Amino acid sequence: MLATTSNLNAATSQPGVRLFLALLLIMGLSACASLVSTATGGMASNLSAAILNQDDPETVRDGAPAFLLMLDSFVQGSPDDEGMLNAAAELYAAYGIVFVDDAERAQRLTRRSIGYSRQAMCSVNAGVCDIWLGSYEDFEAGLSKARKRDAPTLFTLGLTWLAYIQAHSSDWSALADLPRAEAVFLKVQQLDPTLRPGDLEHYLGVLNTLRPPALGGQFDKGLAHYQRAIELTDGLDLGIKVDFANYYARTLYDRELHDQLLQEVLATDPVQPGLTLFNTLAQRNARAMLDSADSYF
Repeated sequence: MLATTSNLNAATSQPGVRLFLALLLIMGLSACASLVSTATGGMASNLSAAILNQDDPETVRDGAPAFLLMLDSFVQGSPDDEGMLNAAAELYAAYGIVFVDDAERAQRLTRRSIGYSRQAMCSVNAGVCDIWLGSYEDFEAGLSKARKRDAPTLFTLGLTWLAYIQAHSSDWSALADLPRAEAVFLKVQQLDPTLRPGDLEHYLGVLNTLRPPALGGQFDKGLAHYQRAIELTDGLDLGIKVDFANYYARTLYDRELHDQLLQEVLATDPVQPGLTLFNTLAQRNARAMLDSADSYF
């Protein structure tokens, strides 16, 4: 997901929302109770899968706002539903980071995203609720109360926190939370090493290379995380290599590694279960980064 924060937002020439999305909204207005029941029974996860397997990003760009509004309505009806809150949090994070050009709007969307993930965290474990409000010592103490059962919601918290930091990258107070977001992901690894291990290594790589070494970036750790993420995903998650090239190779002015990674991205079939949307976007970004490489290096 996070590889696509720039150079991806080609404007679509097809305005409005697809007909099937309009039908979904009409259905939602006329049979809200039925839809809520379906949602709690798996609609959120099915929706997420449909989006991730879409090979036309413009369809997602046009249609996602309708789904966001539906998820908002479901959350209002079930404000303590962990699954619904996590689905809304992750979709808002993805949409705000990937498809929104306007910085202020991206900040609003990621603010809502992290708000939903924090609401989900509070709904499943009161001991971890509001740990983000105190000192780092208080944060660590609260994080120690997380249980294995909390790992999926804790993962969403880390993901939305990273998206929030990226959208607020000009805000030093947001950047100051990088160690907390990293601690969340490391706690997820400790609680459940089988939970999305490739994603965890990917995001830990980004967290350690968002800042240049002179400002606290830990590029040796970032390198190890990127390499491990590629290994765990058999090189099929193309966003990892794009982030590797963007945050690591570009920052260190390593043109050879930069071009190698991006050429590998372009040579890989983007259609993979659960990865197609972001792989398609990653290839667009890879082309743009290669096109601009001569002026960058």
